[in-house]
Amino acid sequence: MKFIEESTLVRVRFSESDAMGVVWHGNYLKYFEDGRESLGKKFSMTYQDMYGHGFVVPIVNVNVSYKAPIHFGEEMEVSTRLIFTKAAKLIHEYKVWNLSSNKLSCVGHTEQVFLNEKTRSLELFIPSFYKDWLNRISWQEK
Repeated sequence: MKFIEESTLVRVRFSESDAMGVVWHGNYLKYFEDGRESLGKKFSMTYQDMYGHGFVVPIVNVNVSYKAPIHFGEEMEVSTRLIFTKAAKLIHEYKVWNLSSNKLSCVGHTEQVFLNEKTRSLELFIPSFYKDWLNRISWQEK
């Protein structure tokens, strides 16, 4: 499997926790987005870049598995992988580590598709700008 990967650190804010001080489950999707944005910056393919080429990339599938809690004030590492695919979509995998407890807190998977920004029509083939970018980056193998 070919992939690129980036990790980013996030500290849990008060507004992200529930009455027990535990991260509310829905906030993990925000942490996934933090990871995607960090990966995009590192590899020079941000959401703004895609939009500039006339595309938006909505999420169409999400899978999340919760393993151990993270609490208000604790720091986490969000590890994000973009998995290579020949399909016209983006596949990301995530691992969220609680750095305070050194436990895996959450794993996840998302899929996004390319939509024409103006018509909102689905792209059936990888857009040429994205294909060029895929050919330029250095993939890791696992």
